[in-house]
Amino acid sequence: MEPLRLPARQGWEWIKQGYALFMKAPLLWIVLLFICLIAAVAISSVPFVGQPLMSLLMPVVVVGLMAGCRALDQGEELELAHLLRGFRQHTSQLVTLGGISLVSQLLILGLMMAVGGTALVSVMMGSQPEPDSSAMMHTLAGTSFALLLGIVLFSLLMMAMQFAPMLVYFRNVPPLQAMKLSLRAFLYNVLPMLLYGITFFMLAMLASLPMMLGWVVLLPLVFTTLYASYSDIFPPLKQAVDTPPQSETFKSNDSIFK
Repeated sequence: MEPLRLPARQGWEWIKQGYALFMKAPLLWIVLLFICLIAAVAISSVPFVGQPLMSLLMPVVVVGLMAGCRALDQGEELELAHLLRGFRQHTSQLVTLGGISLVSQLLILGLMMAVGGTALVSVMMGSQPEPDSSAMMHTLAGTSFALLLGIVLFSLLMMAMQFAPMLVYFRNVPPLQAMKLSLRAFLYNVLPMLLYGITFFMLAMLASLPMMLGWVVLLPLVFTTLYASYSDIFPPLKQAVDTPPQSETFKSNDSIFK
C-alpha cells in the first residue's frame, strides 16, 4: 500500500470536499462535536489520569468521526452511533496507537529537557505559574535549541498520526506501520498540505473574528477535510491510482463553490 502523490491544488479540493460533507448534515455535525468536546473536557479534568487517558482514546474518537464521514460519502445517514465505532472495532489497535503517541510525546519532552529546555517544558506542562511576556521571551531565548528540537519532533509525530487512525480502522494496518505510512503520505504531499494549511489558517482567522462563532462550522471541517485528504491519498483499492479519486458526493457538491 503506497500513498498517492497529489498536485498542490488538491489542498483546496480537500476544503471543498470537507465542506460538502459538512453540509450534508450540518446540525448533527455540530451536535457530534459538542458531545466530543464535553467528553474531552470531562475526561481531561480527572486528576492524574485524565490527560493520559485522553491521549489513549483520541484515535478511537477520531475514527468514530471518520466513520461518520464515510457513511455520508457513501450516501448513508450520519448518526450519533458513529461516535462509538472505534469502541466496537479495532479498539485495542487504536488504543495502542494512542499509547505510542503518548509515549512519543513524553520522550520528546524528555529530550527537550535533556538539551536545556527544562524551564520551557515546565511552562508547557503547566507545572509552574505562567510567566509574563518578558519572562517568556527570556525563557525562549535561553532554550532556543530545545524549542527548535521540540517543533521538529512534534511536527514529525503529528504527520505520523495524521492518517494512522484511519489506516488502522479502515485498512486494518498495524499501528506502527500505519504511522510510517501516514508520515510518508504527508512527505509525499507537502505542497497540497501546505496549501491546505495556509487556507485553513486564513479561515481560522476569519472564524475567530465574530466572537469565535465561525468555529461552529470550522471545527467540523477539521475532521471532514481530514477524511477528504485521507480518501484522496489512500483511495479504495478498486480505484485507479493514476489520478486523484473523487466520490460522487464531492462532484455533485462542487457547484457550491462556483
